[in-house]
Amino acid sequence: RNLTEVLQCLIDEAKLHQLIEPWNTGTKQDDDILYDLADLKGQDLMKRALEVAVSGMHNILLSGPPGSGKSMIAKCIPGIMPELSFDEKIEIMKIYSVSGQLKQGEVISKRPFRSPHNTITEKGLIGGGLVPKPGEISLAHKGVLFLDEMPEFGKNTIEVMRQPMEEHKVAISRLHGVYEYPANFMLAGAMNLCPCGCFPDYEKCKCSPNQIRQYQNRISQAILDRIDIHVSVSPITYDELQDKKKRESSYEVRKRVLRTQMIQRERYRKCSVQFNSELENKEVKELARVTKGGEDVLAEEFRRGRLSARGYLKTCRVARTIADMEEEQDVLERHVMEAISYRSFHSDK
Repeated sequence: RNLTEVLQCLIDEAKLHQLIEPWNTGTKQDDDILYDLADLKGQDLMKRALEVAVSGMHNILLSGPPGSGKSMIAKCIPGIMPELSFDEKIEIMKIYSVSGQLKQGEVISKRPFRSPHNTITEKGLIGGGLVPKPGEISLAHKGVLFLDEMPEFGKNTIEVMRQPMEEHKVAISRLHGVYEYPANFMLAGAMNLCPCGCFPDYEKCKCSPNQIRQYQNRISQAILDRIDIHVSVSPITYDELQDKKKRESSYEVRKRVLRTQMIQRERYRKCSVQFNSELENKEVKELARVTKGGEDVLAEEFRRGRLSARGYLKTCRVARTIADMEEEQDVLERHVMEAISYRSFHSDK
């Protein structure tokens, strides 16, 4: 504010940090949330799955008929994510500045929620151009990338996300150099189960079994492998639609999410990961300890052919998150059973 403060900063760097407070980093209030879980009728299973996904930063895929609330609940995700830290705000603003989407004097204070249309090109999704700019996956950094009607996106467009989803960054090569942009986002996908959207209602659905299979196969197994939670959404009943009881708000859910994420940050403070979804295969056995009861459940699923080796690891990651939500040291049988319930029929087992 004056030359005296400049002199103080040059003499004592500690005072510099005390002066830099360009915006309030306090806790968000309910009126900051555009889409609140309290406004969503019914769908308790979907809400629970969403809380598990955000708590461990697991990618999630919602499948079900139109009008069941898939898009609405996806838009609620930023409202239950912890507030951006100072460093995260600066990092996101750099990306938006490079892309030309940051207005002069604008301050980004909320987590990004990007929802590109299914006609988007590969370049628009991952970035590029004659003068390379960040794409949607980078603009969703530290936030949510929502792909509504995933099977309607171009197959190659979806496939280019495979490497960024694992490495949390995207590299764009040009003759004069390589441009690297961060892309650490949570993927939320939504899809109908058939071209007409009515399956599995056999009275309304007119699609053939082959049409249904081809439609669902538009999302490759390689992409499904990178999505830990798959939830089948049921249509909302009339009684649920007319229910007047007060529902839990996003603000209340966010407090639990923050507590669960703090447990993970503390556990992984000496590791290269922050969340359970980032655990490497070799780390799962050590850091997601499953009790004998839980292992018995997993073994039984294996024997029945309902769980593969890849599915085992994904189930353990999700079960570790559920255990953290209950502040349990070990992964118990009930945590494993709930994690298994988030494996849908079009998953990799």
